[in-house]
Amino acid sequence: MKLNKLKILLTIALIFISKDGFSQANEIEIKFIGNCGLYMTDGSLHVYTDFPYKSGAFKYMKFDPSEIDKIKKNAISIFTHKHTDHYSGKNMRRVLREKQGQKFGKWNITELEALGDSIPNFSVKAFKTSHKFSTNHYSYLITWHDKKIFLSGDTGDTEVIGSIKEIDWAFIPY
Repeated sequence: MKLNKLKILLTIALIFISKDGFSQANEIEIKFIGNCGLYMTDGSLHVYTDFPYKSGAFKYMKFDPSEIDKIKKNAISIFTHKHTDHYSGKNMRRVLREKQGQKFGKWNITELEALGDSIPNFSVKAFKTSHKFSTNHYSYLITWHDKKIFLSGDTGDTEVIGSIKEIDWAFIPY
């Protein structure tokens, strides 16, 4: 009888260990925050796009202030451009001070594209795209665990997205 109980306990423990160890493997979760703001994670790497921005800027979407507190430590923040409905310098400085991490945009595209050298199964390709209200706008193709995620920001430029084959997810303007 004791041997059967031990087998059952070991089986249950093995199920929990395997579930905990492999359930997140190569799965990417994406949460919409507002405007073009997204939170993406595979459980290890945390990536924010166009967030934090200025809540309610230009009468666009507001976000719950607790979203800034929820930003993960040492996260990567990627910005398409610096309009306040996509980027807040004040909020970003607070995040970097409290949570560290890295921010990327027009000011360090080369470093952003080099992230793949240090992060397994992750790469970013930047595309200079047009946005009638910004001269420095970028769209991005993130390849992560063999998934292609396209982030257009505010561009209406269809040439770039039209040239990319086999996109898994595309976040584009309406």
